[in-house]
Amino acid sequence: MTRTSAYLFPGQGSQTVGMGQALVEAFPVARDTFAEADDLLGFSLSTLCFNGPADVLTETSNAQPAILTVSIAAWRALHAAHPDEPAPCCVAGHSLGEYSALVAAGALAFADAVRLTRARGILMSQAGALKPGSMAAVLKLEDEQVAALCAQAAAESGDVVQVANYNSPGQVVISGGPIGVAAATALAKAAGGRVMPLAVSIAAHSALMLPATAEFADRVAAAPITKPQVTVIGNVNAAPLSTVEAIRVELVAQLTSPVRWTASIKRMIADGATRFVEFGPGTVLTGLVKRIDAGVETVNIGTTEDVERRA
Repeated sequence: MTRTSAYLFPGQGSQTVGMGQALVEAFPVARDTFAEADDLLGFSLSTLCFNGPADVLTETSNAQPAILTVSIAAWRALHAAHPDEPAPCCVAGHSLGEYSALVAAGALAFADAVRLTRARGILMSQAGALKPGSMAAVLKLEDEQVAALCAQAAAESGDVVQVANYNSPGQVVISGGPIGVAAATALAKAAGGRVMPLAVSIAAHSALMLPATAEFADRVAAAPITKPQVTVIGNVNAAPLSTVEAIRVELVAQLTSPVRWTASIKRMIADGATRFVEFGPGTVLTGLVKRIDAGVETVNIGTTEDVERRA
């Protein structure tokens, strides 16, 4: 049976101390990838990824380029080890992971992705410092129900709260000001949902990120971007990003818009994907894919063993 692969790339939250070290020790292309990132950033991202400390690695400005670098190191290692690996039918990344997807699609050079993700992390952190926010995962409720509860909570509390991630059926992340998120949490629990607060101080994918958008738009406008050589399914509309302008609009809009992950995976399946390959640290995205459609195959490429056994 022919298996058509789609490539996936994780976002912030997948970082862990030690990530990428075994790849660097086993594959020269992975070592070169980390060396390039170290040189571009002006500090040893390698040391931070391999040795921590965890609290510094988890800082948004560090975690974003770090996860990108590990993901691309894994992707490059696979293709170095298996040069006959067929091209994917499409690629996608969850939030930050979209930058890795654009690199894999040939639309964005790795060096430019490192610069953009570092700037993105810094600007998001600055926006969070201006107006701290919170996020929470809402489980066991329908997507539309959570969105409606957020709208109700925002109206009643006078604070920002909106859906940040439509991750999978029954798993939606909300984001906004502490008062708004608390109001939405109370409504969700009353409706029979389960709510898990997330350990963040930045309200990603909400209107509280607006202060980051103007400067980041300038950075995106200045970055060399080309037309993707592989279909990229964007987060904002769960649709292909087929032009350079569409990519630029996406990357800025993504800061304040929900990640439509469920719809993105369904679109990739509709377009023929039967296997999903997640590159980078962790297995979050393949877990979400299985909740979205248990009938597809999932593979993780994040360790030396993963690369070596994938033929």
